[in-house]
Amino acid sequence: MTRPRSAPYKVGETVTGTTYVEPADRVREAPVQFTGEVVQIGSGWAGVEADIAFLWARLPSGREVKALMRDVERVK
Repeated sequence: MTRPRSAPYKVGETVTGTTYVEPADRVREAPVQFTGEVVQIGSGWAGVEADIAFLWARLPSGREVKALMRDVERVK
């Protein structure tokens, strides 16, 4: 039996990175740099690879943003 891999981030951690914008929305919205607190990790679907896994972070303004886990790093 294989043990499930844990997510590289935990809810409540502060992270920085680049937001993810869906390809169809890139005409009117560009990815931006952000720093915020992780509020959700992944989609909840088993077997999703980290290259396409998302996390959501809450900015100091209260707004939430979506980012690919591979485009985010923990703030030290």
